[in-house]
Amino acid sequence: MAARVLRAGVWLLASLVAAPLLAAVRLDLGYVDTHSAEYRRFQRFVDQAAAGDPGYGFSATDAAYMYRISGQKTYGKLAVDMVESQVADAEAAIVAGGTPDIADDSYLGAGPMLRDLSLTYDWCGDLLTATQKARWRAYADRTVANVWHPYLAHWGVRPSPWTGWATDDPGNNYFYSFVQATMYWALASDNAQLLGMLRDHQLPMLQDYFAAFPGGGSREGTSYGASLRTLFGLYRLWRDATGADLANANSHLTDTIAYWVHATVPTFDQFAPIGDQPRVSMPVLYDYERWLMLEAHHATHDASAAALASWWLNRISIQRMSSGFNSRHDLLPVGDVERAPDRLVYHARGAGQLFARTSWTKDAMWLDFTAGTFDQSHGHEDQGAFTLFQGDWLAATANIWTHSGTQRGTDVANVVRFERGGKIIPQRAPSTSSMTVNLAANGRDVRASADLTPAYRGNPAVRSWRRDIDFAGHVLTVHDTFALAADTQAVFQVNVPEQPRIDGRTVVAGHLRMTVQAPLDARIRTLSWRAVDDDYGGGWRIEVRGGGDQFVVKFDTDLPVRD
Repeated sequence: MAARVLRAGVWLLASLVAAPLLAAVRLDLGYVDTHSAEYRRFQRFVDQAAAGDPGYGFSATDAAYMYRISGQKTYGKLAVDMVESQVADAEAAIVAGGTPDIADDSYLGAGPMLRDLSLTYDWCGDLLTATQKARWRAYADRTVANVWHPYLAHWGVRPSPWTGWATDDPGNNYFYSFVQATMYWALASDNAQLLGMLRDHQLPMLQDYFAAFPGGGSREGTSYGASLRTLFGLYRLWRDATGADLANANSHLTDTIAYWVHATVPTFDQFAPIGDQPRVSMPVLYDYERWLMLEAHHATHDASAAALASWWLNRISIQRMSSGFNSRHDLLPVGDVERAPDRLVYHARGAGQLFARTSWTKDAMWLDFTAGTFDQSHGHEDQGAFTLFQGDWLAATANIWTHSGTQRGTDVANVVRFERGGKIIPQRAPSTSSMTVNLAANGRDVRASADLTPAYRGNPAVRSWRRDIDFAGHVLTVHDTFALAADTQAVFQVNVPEQPRIDGRTVVAGHLRMTVQAPLDARIRTLSWRAVDDDYGGGWRIEVRGGGDQFVVKFDTDLPVRD
C-alpha cells in the first residue's frame, strides 16, 4: 500500500509539473494528411451529413474534427446542432421525471457522448451562445458526478442511484468510457477538480493495473478487449494536453501490438475467439482491431514495435475502415517502416494466453491455449481451453457458431468438463490458474503446463486438474491428469465445425483427426449443438469418457505441410 501511495504521489507531482496553465482539448491533429485518400473519404462522410443525410453512426465528433481541420463553419454548426439536441433531449427527460439517454446501460455511453459535447464545446466554442455553454456545462458536470458517485446520483431533484459497475475496475471497458467522459470534459471545461481527480486517482489506477500486466491484451477477451482502442486514444489525448505520456509509462500498450499480431490467425482475417463475441459470434477482423493497432502504432516509442504494427496493418483483411463512422481513425498513419514477426510463440501472461504457430505463412497451423486470471464478466469458463486453426477453424469454442456470441459456460470450451450428479461443475471467478511455457531450441515446438485447479476454487469435487500440451510440428498432444471426488466424472471435450466420424479410438471432423491414446477404455460420442439450443447455427461436440485419472489425446490434420 505504501509503495502504491508513493507511486501515485510521484505520478501526481509529475503530471502537475507537465500540465499547462490552462487546460483544453489540445488533441494534436498534425498527423492528418489532407491530400490523402483517407482524408477525402472522411470528408465525404462528413459532407454527406452536412447535406442532411448523415450516415449510420455519424457523430458530432466527426463534424468537430472537420471544423478543427478545415475551419469551415458549416461543420462546426453541425456539431453544435447535434450536441444541442443531445442536451435538450436530456433536459426534457429530466423535466418529465426520467433519466437522459447518457445514463443508459450503467452510463456506458457517457464516454462518446461527452466526447462529442466536449470537443464541440472547446473546438466550436465560438459558435455557442453563453446560455448554451451554461446548459451544456450543467449537464456534463452532473453526468460526471453521477458516474463517480453512483449512490448520490440524481437528475434534477430526483435521486437516481445506480450500481457503480466497474468504476473501480481499470481492466473493464466501462471504466475506459467513464475516464473518457471525465478526461474530455475536464480538459474542455478546465475543471481543476476533475483534472486533479484524474491525476490522483483514475490514471494511477490504470498505471498500477497495467504495470503488472505483461504481454498486453485484456482479460475481457478479444472482442471486448478491443476496447483498449478507447484507452489508447485517451493516452494520446492526455499526452497532447498535458505532456504526460501514459502510453509508454509501462509496456502494456507496446506489448498489445505483439498480442494482436499473434492473436490473429494465419489467414489474417480472424482472431482468437476469447471471451464474449457479441458484435458477430465468428471472430472476423473489423474496424475496431484496426483502430486499436493504429492508436498503438502512433503512441509507442518502440520503433521495432511500431514497425511490427505497420506490418500487421498492411496484411490484415481490413485495409481501411469498413464503416464510415470509423473513417476518421484511418487518418492515423499506418507507417512506412515494416518489421516481420521474429518469433512463432508468444505468451501473454497478464491475459493468460499462449499463442503459437508453425510459420507465418497463410497455411500455417495456429494454436491458442488459455490459463491465467479469470476475473472479468465478459471472460468465459475456458481455463485450460485450446483452439486450433489451419486454413479454417479445426477446433474452437462452440460460441463462434452461436447467434448471440455470449455462450460462456464450460460446456462450450475445449476443456475437461467435470460433472457431479448430472450437473456441470462451473469454473469460478475470480480465480487464477498458472501456466509455464518451455520453448524448444527450434523456436517453434512448445510445451505448456497449466495448473487449472484454482479455476474450481477449492470445490471438493475437483481436487486437482493439470493440463500439459505439446505443440510440435503440426501435431498437438493434450495430456490431462486430475483427482476427483468419488461421485464426480470427467469428460474430455472438443468442439468442431463439421460432423465427426468415429472409428474406434479415432475421430475425424473435416480436416482434423483426433486420436484418444488414454484411457484404454475410452467411450466416444458426439452431439450436434443445433439439437441442444436454437442459439447455435452449427458446430459439434466430441466427448470422451473412461476410467482412470487421465486423458491423452493427439490432434493432427490431413492438410499438406508447406512450412
